[in-house]
Amino acid sequence: MTAGAGPFHLWANGCAHVIHDKSCGRESLADALRQSERGNDHGAPPFDWDICVNVGDYSAAFGPPNDEEGAEIVRQFGALQDHRREQIYSVCGNHDRDPLDRPDGRWFRKWIDPMGENPATSGVDRGRYPYPVHGTWERYWFDAGNIRLLMMSDVNERSQPLGRGPLGGNPGGVVTSETFDWWVDMVERSRDRIVVTVHHYVLKETTVASGEWEGMKKGPDGAWQTDYHGYYAEGTPNGASYLYWVGGAPDSGRFERYLAEHPGAVDLWFGGHTHTDPDDERGGKSHIETRYGGTTFINVAALTRHFVEDHAMPHSRLLTFTPGSRAVRLRCYMHTDECRPAGWYDAKERTLSLTRPFSWTP
Repeated sequence: MTAGAGPFHLWANGCAHVIHDKSCGRESLADALRQSERGNDHGAPPFDWDICVNVGDYSAAFGPPNDEEGAEIVRQFGALQDHRREQIYSVCGNHDRDPLDRPDGRWFRKWIDPMGENPATSGVDRGRYPYPVHGTWERYWFDAGNIRLLMMSDVNERSQPLGRGPLGGNPGGVVTSETFDWWVDMVERSRDRIVVTVHHYVLKETTVASGEWEGMKKGPDGAWQTDYHGYYAEGTPNGASYLYWVGGAPDSGRFERYLAEHPGAVDLWFGGHTHTDPDDERGGKSHIETRYGGTTFINVAALTRHFVEDHAMPHSRLLTFTPGSRAVRLRCYMHTDECRPAGWYDAKERTLSLTRPFSWTP
């Protein structure tokens, strides 16, 4: 897509949990890619997209993700015919993390590889990104016209020594102080742009089940147990559905305070992690909610059908930005037909409003 060439189509998805769905006879990632380009035999149409942002959780591991799973994910990326691998920009989810005794991001950098550091394993050629990336695997940015996308990966919280492995992976979101400071600096330097944040998690009290304890449920005995997320007493289950740890501080509220003090500084925030049917609500919150004077939070999860099977209903979101307009068309695409026809779920279409018109001129 070149400047001045018409609308910009951004596809947002995540939480494919590839190896788990494959064990159930389904290619969660490859199926979605094929549908986007070719449709399917059940009436789901293909659709145009210029780039895709993926909010992570390619892995389905409860312990550390392994190379067999990484190779299968790369194989499923091979389903693309009309797009290249580098049109997909990704962040690390909590299931994509390595254990504490390995370097942060080792598996994610080897197989998903947003910086193109390991082309022999990932197949990513950094020079083929349609919009060049700047930064590191943990935090990077790129521009598409006057849209600036800030990509933040989830990392391990070092104060929780069980980490991945014995714990199964803390379900609460984590970023470092360095990432938060980078994000603030990038937002401040992008005041003349449409700012989009992409992270595996949304912020507290924004979209469905992102309030305290809303990722869990109480059993017949009144004790907390697994619901949207696995219950681990040592894993901050109260904050399981939102970005909880910032720089080692639990429930810090640093992102929330910044946005409250700078209304409209960020236009859109894409997250996932909580797999739900698009009709689902909890805590009075749906998948799409506007907070902090103009930031629209969008839960785009999940592509999996079988990981947290009671809640997962494969779907994704397509946003269309029109040059000269502040309006963004947001559509919901169903990838399976268990509960409703596959394809566009028109009842969930929304029109969002940006702080400024989209332009192909930066």
